[in-house]
Amino acid sequence: MKTVRIIGVPEHFNLPWHLAIEEGAFEERGIQLKWTDIPEGTGKMSQMLKDGETDLAIILTEGIIKSITEGNPVKIIQEYIASPLLWGIHVDAKSSFSSLNELKDTTAAISRFGSGSHLMAYVQAKQMGWDTNTLKFNIINNLNGAIEGLASGEADYFMWERFTTKPLVDNGTFKHLGNCPTPWPCFVLVGTDSFIKENNGILNHILDVINTYTAEFKQIPKIDTTLANRYHQKLEDIQEWLQITEWSQKQLPEEVLRNVQKTLRELNLIEDSIPVTDILK
Repeated sequence: MKTVRIIGVPEHFNLPWHLAIEEGAFEERGIQLKWTDIPEGTGKMSQMLKDGETDLAIILTEGIIKSITEGNPVKIIQEYIASPLLWGIHVDAKSSFSSLNELKDTTAAISRFGSGSHLMAYVQAKQMGWDTNTLKFNIINNLNGAIEGLASGEADYFMWERFTTKPLVDNGTFKHLGNCPTPWPCFVLVGTDSFIKENNGILNHILDVINTYTAEFKQIPKIDTTLANRYHQKLEDIQEWLQITEWSQKQLPEEVLRNVQKTLRELNLIEDSIPVTDILK
């Protein structure tokens, strides 16, 4: 039995992995897939990949591309979610903010530098016509840190996946001011160069399993109810999320890769683009 380490955020996008693990689909191929939730998100996961603390990760497209251009020895194995991620823009429920325009020159809470919450703050600011060179940040590590940071006034707004934060809007913790979808497919499966080089056969088995599960995921009877129960979401919210979310079974298109790098370069978040062959498996 080959042990393979994989990490991802504890969000509903990743249920196909958990179902495949629980049903023994990887073990049937001689693979013990050990999943670890990383609530801190992409910045933390990028560091874990760099430090050799995991073999694989389900990670935000823009975050890992930035990390790879900075020398992280990782390759994108496959696109995982082909649709954009809907980032909700939130403030503390008791704050005086009532529109996105009021957030100009305020402080964004981010899980860490290089994370999706950090990079998307730039994308959002560009869309609003703000000077991205004046953006201010406060590191809050995770969702619980954001709750505390916004309540204490250490930060003013926080961007996180819309449906994950929806229960915190419903219970009066956050106020939702708007959304900012990623301009590209949101999640990819990546692996360290060393793992990919040494485990091509194992990797093919993993892809066979997960691609079968994601291709059939939406057809699972009452999958909306299962998701709502497991992730403490309202059924109607999960149904809306399922309508706008598409899983992928193919490699990330090269034009997407070029667009992400072009955007990151325009926002001064990376110095130079690197060849597609240095990023894709």
